[in-house]
Amino acid sequence: MRTLYEVIRRPIISEKSTALAAVGSRYAFEVALMANKQEIKDAVQRLFSVKVREVRTMVMHGKVKRVGRFETKRPNWKKALVTLAEGQKIEFFQTK
Repeated sequence: MRTLYEVIRRPIISEKSTALAAVGSRYAFEVALMANKQEIKDAVQRLFSVKVREVRTMVMHGKVKRVGRFETKRPNWKKALVTLAEGQKIEFFQTK
């Protein structure tokens, strides 16, 4: 079994994910490529002490980039959209 920090790699903080968090209590995380929905749900619940209602996952394919005359491919990674129960919230940054 993977540890919590192996399953959840980092939160994805972007304009789109911030808007989703404000409107629908949905948060985006980069997770391990081999992690399943149940592992992601358990990890988020234990790390942030919240109740998770739904988890959706997607594999983001790596882009092909050029370095001079050579082409390289960035690795694939997995993104999880986690929906929290009503009234639940995760604070990534402390506000005054």
